[in-house]
Amino acid sequence: MARCQVDYAGRLTAHLPMATRVLMIKADGSVLVHADGGSYKPLNWMSPPCSLREGTTDEGQVEWTVTNPKTDDTLRILIEEIHHESSHDLGIDPGLQKDGVERHLQELLAEHPTSLSPGLTLVRREFPTAIGPVDLMCRDADGLSVAVEIKRRGEIDGVEQLTRYLELLNRDPLLIAKGAVRGIFAAQEIKPQARVLAEDRGIACAVVDYDALRGIDDPTDRLF
Repeated sequence: MARCQVDYAGRLTAHLPMATRVLMIKADGSVLVHADGGSYKPLNWMSPPCSLREGTTDEGQVEWTVTNPKTDDTLRILIEEIHHESSHDLGIDPGLQKDGVERHLQELLAEHPTSLSPGLTLVRREFPTAIGPVDLMCRDADGLSVAVEIKRRGEIDGVEQLTRYLELLNRDPLLIAKGAVRGIFAAQEIKPQARVLAEDRGIACAVVDYDALRGIDDPTDRLF
């Protein structure tokens, strides 16, 4: 917890003036800046892969510079005062245990993967990765791996989650032996901003009709 100023430069620019905030550095390399307000969402962040370098300004203040090697994005955190600092090893996370409609959607789509894309076959549900399980790991008609993330409501956070999975999966030589792992973001409703972000990252979006999946033997969905 520190009093700090945060400046982000990349596809856009953003500035957080000096104030007390929570700075979180996770084992996966991500850096997040939180405040008391704004619910669970960080005020600003850098997703992995990224690197953090600590230095000092000409005035002697501590400054963190976070960069992403794949982009020109930069997050600069100027620290005026540290109120509390601690480090914790959380161990291996077993992943989110889902229930309700989202869990049922996963079960139904696992039974009918062709409703997401013609020729798609299921490899495994809850495919394990170092940062959590992928809802469905599938294979398309060409034998390429396809990671599917399922949400009741598709928002930007879900696209970011699938992006992190894809970045990790595409480092696995066994999965990419025939070509890159691609992603499908499936939800009952997908927000416009999430769709734009998914398309920008080459992720397909599938709008799922839950009632149709439950009520017919050969459900079909719209794939965009």
